[in-house]
Amino acid sequence: MKKPKIMKTAWAARFAVMLLVCGLRAQAQQSLTWEQVKILFEANNPALGADQASVDEMRANEITAGLRPNPQFTLSQDGTQLAPNNGVWQPLTGTFVVPSVSYLHERDHKRELRVQSAKEGTQIAQSQHHDLERTMLFTLRAVFVQVLQAKAVVSLAKQELDYYDRIIALSDERFKKGDLAEMDFERIELQRVQYESDLQTAEVNLRTAKIQMLQLLNEQTPIDRFDVQGPFEFADQLPPLDAIRQTAQDNRPDLRAALEAIEQAETNHKLAIANGSTDPTFGGWYTYNASTNNPFANQTLGLSVSVPLRIFDRNQGEKQRTQIDIARNRQLAEAARAQVFSDVDSAYTQVNSNLILLRPYRGKYLAEARKVRETVTYAWQHGGASLMDFLNAQSDYRNVHLAYLQLVGAYLTAAGQLNMAVGKEEIQP
Repeated sequence: MKKPKIMKTAWAARFAVMLLVCGLRAQAQQSLTWEQVKILFEANNPALGADQASVDEMRANEITAGLRPNPQFTLSQDGTQLAPNNGVWQPLTGTFVVPSVSYLHERDHKRELRVQSAKEGTQIAQSQHHDLERTMLFTLRAVFVQVLQAKAVVSLAKQELDYYDRIIALSDERFKKGDLAEMDFERIELQRVQYESDLQTAEVNLRTAKIQMLQLLNEQTPIDRFDVQGPFEFADQLPPLDAIRQTAQDNRPDLRAALEAIEQAETNHKLAIANGSTDPTFGGWYTYNASTNNPFANQTLGLSVSVPLRIFDRNQGEKQRTQIDIARNRQLAEAARAQVFSDVDSAYTQVNSNLILLRPYRGKYLAEARKVRETVTYAWQHGGASLMDFLNAQSDYRNVHLAYLQLVGAYLTAAGQLNMAVGKEEIQP
């Protein structure tokens, strides 16, 4: 009953991706949200697709593990006379054919244990696939944040250039009226080069980030028709560390794969013990022999049981190896759990550090920078401030806002690192 549901879900996902790709290529420019980007990535990324094929291969091994031994059919001939009878050569006299069938009977649930081990191997491969997806999604999200940050920087650069052009226009009027020296006016015009350079650098960074995202999505859409959208801001609230640690233990696929490896190792040990037991082979045959002295015993049936004597080989080596493998996987699981805690604590510390830096920017520094620029600009226009003070105020405003955008980008990247450490999107972009 589950397979049709899974197939419907897969077809629905493919249909959604097809609509998304068609819309992306048909429109002049399509802005994708983070959820849409993830859908495209999971459907189109070749590395993920190849790894999913490996999971499907492991699932096919379950069929092989569940196969029963094939029965054996033997056809033998006996009783052929090799000497002439009364001078007459009769090579087929007394020949009879014996068809027989034999079957190896597996004891101690060998087949069931093989199937269980194969299913557990598929679960491990699936968890490892989710772990690969987890790490690749972090890379994708980091590039997604880079695109958003580059767009914000481009927007800031355009605003600053427009603002400075208005300053140049006002300065030109002052120069024509004789209220501004020619040298000061030229210094103001020369400063525009920095704003133009900032804009060009931001646009190059934006296109570079889009190229990286298109590569991850395996998408051939032209850059000018590709865009993403999403909130470029930070959430001031951070969940408690203990809660995030517990969520990580419940969701990290690499830890889940390590725990599943312990279960498979225990199953393999049971299978090694079962393989050390004796499997009998049952056989049966039929004969028709007309040369027998008993005229009523021409047709005969026979049964046999063949039991190997496991005197020397009782699968001792595999029993010991699988027992050691259980202990090894338990140690690996403990190492994976310690890695989970380390990843969560490090990412949590980085996010919290970014929040400490961002709070005063949003609450104080941005407003102060704007106030200082407006005040110094007004004072300079009315002769109450020097040209150097005016240029420094413009530069400080630009630097404060650019630093704020960089901090927001660092926060979102650290939040993605924390999500990767948890194995779940605790902090939304």
